[in-house]
Amino acid sequence: MTDVVVLRQKIHGLDPADYAAEIRDVLPDADVEFARTPAEERELLMEASVATGFQIDPALVEKSDTLEAFVCTFAGTGHLPLEALEDAGVAVANASGVHGPNIAEQVLGYVLADVRNLQRAWEQTERAEWNHFQGGELRRSTATVVGMGPIGEEIVARFRDFGVETIGVRYTPEKGGNADEVVGFDDEALFDAFGRSDYLVLACPLTDTTEGLVGEEAFLTMPTDAMLVNVARGPVVDTDALVAALRGNDIRSAALDVTDPEPLPADHPLWGLSNCLVTPHNAGHTPHYWKRCADILAETVADVGLTF
Repeated sequence: MTDVVVLRQKIHGLDPADYAAEIRDVLPDADVEFARTPAEERELLMEASVATGFQIDPALVEKSDTLEAFVCTFAGTGHLPLEALEDAGVAVANASGVHGPNIAEQVLGYVLADVRNLQRAWEQTERAEWNHFQGGELRRSTATVVGMGPIGEEIVARFRDFGVETIGVRYTPEKGGNADEVVGFDDEALFDAFGRSDYLVLACPLTDTTEGLVGEEAFLTMPTDAMLVNVARGPVVDTDALVAALRGNDIRSAALDVTDPEPLPADHPLWGLSNCLVTPHNAGHTPHYWKRCADILAETVADVGLTF
């Protein structure tokens, strides 16, 4: 009898067989199987209590009489057959928080490289050029972080360690958070925050509210020496407005781990802008990804009341 089945789904180039090994470490008494083929997936889902991966076939959910929980290895669950899972009485958990430390570190990497003018250092190194230049200082600057979920809170914590004043933006500002100030998405409060931001970091989900949130009006409001960092979703930013703002020096720079469109075409104007750094949606990668997912799965097993 299988207790946990790991579906054959790769994330960030990580081998799901390693995920199965991590689960065995945190649940040593459980029978954990890695489904290596479609046939094994179908067979194991008919006897497993818990399945884990980033997607699951609703037809198999319906057929299984044993499945009690599905642990998604993505933070989002909008892509899942939630209705089928609910109808089958299968509890659903996600990987919220699994990305927090690594994405926060990537954000700080973007910002520190920018404030210390390391792009110029890399260019001079390629030319073997010893030429003194000045860098800025992060301390006493102001950063606004849009999105106060686990990732946003990790980013705020990193900024505060550097002596940065922080403003958090969330749908329910009355819930507070670890930022020095928390505001909502109403225009007056939001644009006031934009106008005070040396760094504007987007770490929010893509919703009707956040789609196109940072556009021409935002860039006109932000200080001319401000930096935009997007680790949310590409459409949160109006790409045409961003190109215009970077070309016109309406803001100093941008660092994008996500773009609209994505992947960014080779002939897109963002590639040709020296004040824009683009990374290929890899901020979510961490060598500790499977370990964190395994810990979440173990917590879910306890919450559901399963014993192995």
